[in-house]
Amino acid sequence: MYIQNLSSAKSSQQGVVIIEALIAILIFSMGILALVGLQAAMLQNTTASKFRSDASYIAQQRIGRMWADPANAATYVITNDDISALLPGGKVTITQAAAGSTQFQINVGWTAPGETALTVLTSPCAMAVAHCFTTTANIAGG
Repeated sequence: MYIQNLSSAKSSQQGVVIIEALIAILIFSMGILALVGLQAAMLQNTTASKFRSDASYIAQQRIGRMWADPANAATYVITNDDISALLPGGKVTITQAAAGSTQFQINVGWTAPGETALTVLTSPCAMAVAHCFTTTANIAGG
């Protein structure tokens, strides 16, 4: 009798190792897919961060030029200047708050590869771009 119980217990365990192996492969595969998704999101965020820092650098360069020549700061006012060589789909606009004012607003916009530029132009950027960086500076005349 003891032999029969051992035999029936052995037959009920057949195939369990294969099921356990398949479940382990499934869990491992889900982990790998999660890591691939994380890597893609990290790459996208890094690229977006680079574009934001480049836009900030471009705006600060323009402000620096204006600070170096405050007597002619009004001559730096531009609209939709193409800076595609520096930022993909990049444009820069410099506006003066009012004639004779010392306050200037610098808008740097860009559209990353694969993105669609906005068709509705909203303030303060008012450019056909997907992203906009805006900063304001006071340039005292010399």
